[in-house]
Amino acid sequence: MHIQTVQPELFARLVEIGRGSAGGAPAEPTPEGVTLYDRHGVLVVRVGDVVVKAHQADRDHGPRFLERIRLAGTLPRVLVGPLGLPLSVDGRTVTVSPFGEPVDPQGDLPWEDGARLLAELHSAAVPAGAPSWGRPARIARLVSRLADGPAEDEVRRAFATLPSWIRGECEEPPGTAERLIHGDWHLGQMVRAADGRWRLIDIEDLGRGDPAWDLARPAALYSAGVLHPEDWSRFLGAYQAAGGPAVPAVGDPWEDLDIPARSLAIQIAATCVISARREDRPLDEPEQAMVDACARISAAGDTA
Repeated sequence: MHIQTVQPELFARLVEIGRGSAGGAPAEPTPEGVTLYDRHGVLVVRVGDVVVKAHQADRDHGPRFLERIRLAGTLPRVLVGPLGLPLSVDGRTVTVSPFGEPVDPQGDLPWEDGARLLAELHSAAVPAGAPSWGRPARIARLVSRLADGPAEDEVRRAFATLPSWIRGECEEPPGTAERLIHGDWHLGQMVRAADGRWRLIDIEDLGRGDPAWDLARPAALYSAGVLHPEDWSRFLGAYQAAGGPAVPAVGDPWEDLDIPARSLAIQIAATCVISARREDRPLDEPEQAMVDACARISAAGDTA
């Protein structure tokens, strides 16, 4: 689907880069660019068989990002990384990657494939020099942007129950053995490559970390009643069957998933509330479900 871009000058530059890239012009001499994504300061354009992405201006695209690109290149069965080093376009970091077909939200969602990809990533050897994923700092940033209102207060109360290291008040304590993790996994981070296999995309958070955080988003949505129990069972069961190390192969997974899932529930709720206020509309049903989950989190008590 063609999305109308609000950044026409940058769009034109990305199309030009795509046309000059290997794979950018497979059949027609001057392929048209198609906007795939234009939100949150990110612009993604398809040109032929490549995707050209202008990354968020406020993200770190220095040496650690280069390490992530190199790391992605060592795991071609799991990840789609950039075809080369990043470019600088009008102060923006730009990368070129092979195109892959995204998940069809109206089709049979590939929960098992996503779980198996994560299990394979989490089971890979952690090379020396792999960058750290770091703390989940996005949660605190989003909560700090909340305005005033009942829904905002509900999210803030839930945020106050999270461990102090997630709130950014101290260093993360030593704990779970670090694995390679994607760092921001959801079904939108999957594409079907030219060989027909699914791969993970968007490597900005790729690195060493607790693999439970890669399961946190579906766990949060399941806990809030937004993700159907059958889909959660498909995902978790496939991950365990593939030997994923984030949770035990048998028994209760929530000892490992509880804090990451609660954290992502709060992050998603904060995003929903901010979006609704910006668009001057009421929360829709799934968004309200996430705020209701925050109410349950705060009612359960302070675990900081």
